[in-house]
Amino acid sequence: MNFGAQDEVVAFLASLEGARDIVTTHISVVVIGESCAYKLKRAVRFPYLDFSTPPKRFAMCEREVALNRRFAPSLYLGARRITRTAHGALELDGGGALVDAVVMMRRFEQDALLDNIARAGGLTREMIEALARRIAETHDAAPVDAERGGATGLRRVLDGAEESSREAAAAPPAEIEARFALLREVLDTQSARLDARRAQGKVRRCHGDLTLRNICLLDGEPTPFDCLEFDDDIATVDVLYDLAFLLMDLWRIGERGFANLALNRYLDAREEADGLPLLPLFMALRATIRAHVEASQSHADAARDYFALAGALLRPASPRIVAVGGFSGSGKSSVSAQVAHRLGAAPGARTLNSDRLRKAMFGVVPTARLPQEAYASEVSARVYARLFDEATRIAALGWSVVVDAVLDRVEDRARIEEIARAHGLRFDGFWLDAEDAQRVARVEARRGDVSDATKDIALAQARREPGPMQWTRIDASRTLETSVAEIARALET
Repeated sequence: MNFGAQDEVVAFLASLEGARDIVTTHISVVVIGESCAYKLKRAVRFPYLDFSTPPKRFAMCEREVALNRRFAPSLYLGARRITRTAHGALELDGGGALVDAVVMMRRFEQDALLDNIARAGGLTREMIEALARRIAETHDAAPVDAERGGATGLRRVLDGAEESSREAAAAPPAEIEARFALLREVLDTQSARLDARRAQGKVRRCHGDLTLRNICLLDGEPTPFDCLEFDDDIATVDVLYDLAFLLMDLWRIGERGFANLALNRYLDAREEADGLPLLPLFMALRATIRAHVEASQSHADAARDYFALAGALLRPASPRIVAVGGFSGSGKSSVSAQVAHRLGAAPGARTLNSDRLRKAMFGVVPTARLPQEAYASEVSARVYARLFDEATRIAALGWSVVVDAVLDRVEDRARIEEIARAHGLRFDGFWLDAEDAQRVARVEARRGDVSDATKDIALAQARREPGPMQWTRIDASRTLETSVAEIARALET
């Protein structure tokens, strides 16, 4: 492959450990050796970055290391100078003139990249949950920016994206014009929300490029790397716009349940529900920008796919409330997780689980076991009150909600329906039935679960009478797939 004036540098890097692979993008070349990888910035200049000289590339390498150590401190080994010896050869960090610069990293196998794991069908619930928590932690630690972001900042992003999209078109000019007109229209309707979130400290110096190809399994943990280092304006954004890149990428590859899971676990960790109405805009803008990038690299099919995805993400969707009730072991949480992504705008509904809310109220991690007194009737009343308050707040935003709780009391079921009516949302209630022995077996098989239900609790529930049942009863003794399919059909009517 020809790298022009940097051919000599690429060959030098390949000689250090023997190049196992060389990966190129429009702005970088990564030479992967036996133990390390060397990331070289290509000598390019675009409207949004300038890597045209060795000093500029070295400064950006140092910056990249500093920024990425926030996400992956053990992965980034440092910025290295490439210099020329008195005999004309290249070396690392010599005393001669600066020729180029690289970021030196630990090597990891390419099958550790999450996009490759996804292609192999290897993504897991545990992986996505850990990733969502990791992203939330980095957003917690990121510095707040009161100047960038907001509606003005997103308009700048739109302006730049539109200019670039005209230079490397992913669609005919008329379609591009219509797409950006729609994006601006949606942005205008959300301007006040964007500005309010900036005032609340929701604009921070983020990763900026949270796609599956920029996340790897490192020491068993999903780890973001290769953050956007060359422009603070582009990377200092609403935290949900940062998350939206991952959500869009998961949605794009058909892992919609995992996109919804990532959103919900992130919202469990950070109070960001007020930003839910922004997600269709954020995800569509991420897809639109990605369409331009693919077009600029002459990947016409991929560019068209991203452009079409952005259009689909912007289509209006009707919010609704779905409640899933049943005794312990009936499969409520499993069913809810499979249903949530089917509801409303992408990436689907906010799922409110009574067990998770209870653990949050006591300030413990979801899998920690609570003492028996945490399940006293007065505590449960507070849990349900919070459940109803959260459902009301999210419904008022015009966003879909899935309520996942036992809901064996007539008055609790009536309260959920009342919330839906008060906000003009469609309501669907499902009650899961399963034989006691099957429920007990499921409860006893749980490991590291959010629910603290035991065999005794499951059997005691069977003696309770849920009263007149107006909701659709689902035979949950069958497979999860069968129950979900039945509910999906009911939701489509």
